[in-house]
Amino acid sequence: MSPKDVSSDGRRGTGLWTPARIAVAVLVVLVIVFICVNTQKVDIRVIIPEVTMPLWLALLAMFLIGLACGGYLFRRKGK
Repeated sequence: MSPKDVSSDGRRGTGLWTPARIAVAVLVVLVIVFICVNTQKVDIRVIIPEVTMPLWLALLAMFLIGLACGGYLFRRKGK
């Protein structure tokens, strides 16, 4: 085990709240607030059909699709 793998208190890893995780958490909170503020109904056209739905639902769907794509593309591979 190298010195990089052990923190000053003897535990492995760098802790739960790294700067990158804090930034992601802040972005997620901002996205959720943005979604909650936009509640009016909108017409959305996806290729051919047109649907009317609350904007928050469309934003939430796009957010979840983005999370899934990001998770798939940037997941860590086991060594």
